[in-house]
Amino acid sequence: MRGRIPDSFIDELLVRVDIVDVIERRVPLKKAGREWTACCPFHNERTPSFYVSPTKQFFHCFGCGAHGSAIKFLMDYERLEFPDAVEELAQSVGLKVPREGGNEAAPREDKTDLYALLDAAAQWYENELPGHTDAQAYCKKRGLDAETIRRLHIGWAPAGYDGVIKSLGGSERRLQLLNEAGMVASSEQGRKYDRFRERLMFPILDRRGRVIAFGGRVLQADQAPKYLNSPETPLFHKGRELFAMWQVKQANPSLPRIVVVEGYMDVIALHQAGLPIAVATLGTATTPEHTEVLFRAAPDVVFCFDGDRAGRAAAWKALESALPRLRDGRQAYFLFLPDGEDPDSLIRKEGKEGFEKRLKAATPLSEYFFGELSHDVEMGSLDGRARLAERARPHIAKLPDGAFRDLMAQELEKRSGARAILAAEPAPQHTAPRPAGAPQRSLVRSAIALLLAQPGLADEVERPYRFLSLDKPGIGLLAELLDQARARPGINPALLIEHYAERPEYPALQKLIAVTVVGEPETQRIEFFDALTRMEQQATALRRVALQIKMSQGPLDSAEKAELRELLAARGPRAPSA
Repeated sequence: MRGRIPDSFIDELLVRVDIVDVIERRVPLKKAGREWTACCPFHNERTPSFYVSPTKQFFHCFGCGAHGSAIKFLMDYERLEFPDAVEELAQSVGLKVPREGGNEAAPREDKTDLYALLDAAAQWYENELPGHTDAQAYCKKRGLDAETIRRLHIGWAPAGYDGVIKSLGGSERRLQLLNEAGMVASSEQGRKYDRFRERLMFPILDRRGRVIAFGGRVLQADQAPKYLNSPETPLFHKGRELFAMWQVKQANPSLPRIVVVEGYMDVIALHQAGLPIAVATLGTATTPEHTEVLFRAAPDVVFCFDGDRAGRAAAWKALESALPRLRDGRQAYFLFLPDGEDPDSLIRKEGKEGFEKRLKAATPLSEYFFGELSHDVEMGSLDGRARLAERARPHIAKLPDGAFRDLMAQELEKRSGARAILAAEPAPQHTAPRPAGAPQRSLVRSAIALLLAQPGLADEVERPYRFLSLDKPGIGLLAELLDQARARPGINPALLIEHYAERPEYPALQKLIAVTVVGEPETQRIEFFDALTRMEQQATALRRVALQIKMSQGPLDSAEKAELRELLAARGPRAPSA
């Protein structure tokens, strides 16, 4: 089940929306025969390999393998959770999302209240800043101008234990929401108090520009902790979010490069200096979720760290998170800063042009990778080169199949002299049009692909399904798909497979729906029934042989004799006349 949103509503929604309209509002599409095409928004490419099918109500990229329904597109493109994508699609066609169990008990309603509360908190902190002399002086000392403060909604959390509670927690329900949003904490005696006090406040926004959390910085460097972030909440997961990502996207319609720095003030300094391409992690190392968000925003990612041991350790964690996401067209770089410097101090000293020169001179991932793994290795010895090969192979194996992975393996072989035999992690298989002479798919897979191309074919298949006795993978799934299609006349392909979104068969169905099924609808229809006929003939033959073998070993009972006579006379289904 998809949370509290009824499946029947998902059905209705996917029938009402047109995937071409949904995608075209965000990606320029061009007509290409029966389909629409574009350069893929999920990876960097020059030749279009991204196709949208109005018939299937499905998108697929033959380059990176991204595919799915209109809901899946919004989830991937806008980085939305499933309920948010449904909500946005529903609003676009004038539908209200129902909730099973009543609206008051629905988590989504609680989230709406949380968003409103956090927005009110951000405004309250903003209003407090002008009245605090020390905070104003600190902003001036750090070079923050009024426009930057306004654009980033920087605020001030005053001293005292109940400023937010008094201003926003006027009822038991509001106090509960403050607690759920991470705005208050509890003492050992259970007394509630403001979590943020005497700190410069930075709202953290999600990918839709909504406040989901806060970061607070003390004014004196010797106070601890220097930075305090909101705890994990229903809205905020620090391993997924990046400070200023929303502002970066707003400032850059086309973003060729994005820079990851370590602190809020570093981000703000770069933005104010005319480089609104910087984001920061939120008190955590770079995670795989972070790198996926980064590469979806820009093809080139520069990780900027201090040059000390802690900075190098953080850089290596970022590299490990990036490796599995370095599909062709994506590149990662590493910029290590001089001792005692950070992006904030460097941009002040060198200006925008100076910092851009450093960005252009950043170390490519490949160079950093081999340099880091071989820095304590004696490359002049056989043992040293073997050690490098042993260290590098597991990491290179994490790279997706493609030119970069091949070149990294060649570079390892060049440096170590050892063949780069890699224990590759299973990579997703991208379905592409099958060239002439290529091996045929199994009968079951062919039948499923043809059914997904034309779900209405299910209406013409007689029950009971005689192919069910055939012991082959996918037989049960084919029968279930036929039943689903028969129960919902006029269902489109994307909607048909959406019912399997939380089942293990879903990835396989996504690949099959993305297959280009060759031929006109009538040709596909004939091929579909031919596949069913051959499966039923195989099932009949196997059962007939089994009964004949049993008969040779002893007499059959009356039921088995009748079954054998029926099998001997059986004929597979013909495609009904058009």
